[in-house]
Amino acid sequence: MDARRRALVPRLHRRGGGLLLVVPFALIAVVTVVDVLVPPDVHLGPFLIAAPAVTASFAGPRMTAFVGAVAVLAQSVVALARTSITDLNHTYQIIALVLISIIATFFAHLRERDEGRVKRLRSIAHAAQKVVLRPIPDRAGPLRIASVYLAAEEEAQMGGDLYAMARTAKGTRLLIGDARGKGLDAISEASLVLGAFRVTAREQDLPELIRHLEAGVGSSTEETEDVRAAATDAGEAGDSGDSDEAFVTALVLDIPDEEPVLRLVNCGHPPPLLLRARSVTLLETADPSPPLGLSGVIAPDVTVETFPFDVGDVLLLYTDGVVEARDRTRAFYPLTDRLTAWVGEDPPTLLGSLEADLRAYAGGHLGDDAALLAVERLAREP
Repeated sequence: MDARRRALVPRLHRRGGGLLLVVPFALIAVVTVVDVLVPPDVHLGPFLIAAPAVTASFAGPRMTAFVGAVAVLAQSVVALARTSITDLNHTYQIIALVLISIIATFFAHLRERDEGRVKRLRSIAHAAQKVVLRPIPDRAGPLRIASVYLAAEEEAQMGGDLYAMARTAKGTRLLIGDARGKGLDAISEASLVLGAFRVTAREQDLPELIRHLEAGVGSSTEETEDVRAAATDAGEAGDSGDSDEAFVTALVLDIPDEEPVLRLVNCGHPPPLLLRARSVTLLETADPSPPLGLSGVIAPDVTVETFPFDVGDVLLLYTDGVVEARDRTRAFYPLTDRLTAWVGEDPPTLLGSLEADLRAYAGGHLGDDAALLAVERLAREP
């Protein structure tokens, strides 16, 4: 295929969508043949207008223009076969077909331009989230760790799901959370929490660390309002009209290297699950703290709770995008029940099985982004 012909072939056709092009070309062929064979008082030429109009819905402007040109040529053939190309009826049909083809080509151009713009914005959002959400190493002291970020369906905006890990002198600190809302506002809040965690996680005890994270989210509220006001002045719509308060639900854990325990602070986040001896246990805290960023609404009260975490135990941390996934009957994903089938698997295998099952349950499309961390305590090397 030479360069000129390749330029006429739309991207969709090169990607396997060429079957759609059968429709307009088949329509042109059928209308042309039938219009030549029917009696002279029957005119099917106006049906050719549908060919470029249909093409504009899925192909680019070049292919739309090409289909329109073929339709005009077909109409000219019909005119020559039946009477003459200068026949007034056929002349008006050809002029109308040319105008409709031009309009359809213009709308195909607008659609392709908007799709490119959306694709670039989505790419920027994904790139920004990848910068914010750094990879977690698979080993940290006596811990084996696996993580996965499950993006929602393509039409959904990027969420503020987050996770991070930091090594201390005595163990490992873990954070998983979910910023309110979607889009760049949520990513901005998530980045503030992650930044505060990375700076202070190695030095502060858990209550002090929570206060630093709380301060980071609280300080972002005024900045977010300034950005939203500037966007409004520029004529841009915000992500949502009810984002008056920024907050982040979070779990912060401290897992010491030498003690078979974990210490946990729950800030309004779904509780973790402990997989041990063919059983799954929900680690619910008796006194959870409010989500980060709500200190002005709810008085902060940080309580650290301790749970057993011994060799061979696996801990699963997750965001609400997992438990809020729905099947065709709109039933929520039964995470605890499903996990019983995978007790005893290592973290990478566990998350692989869970991801496949979750996507199958939701029909291949999640309604919200989701983050997962699986942590296993290994025996200390001698």
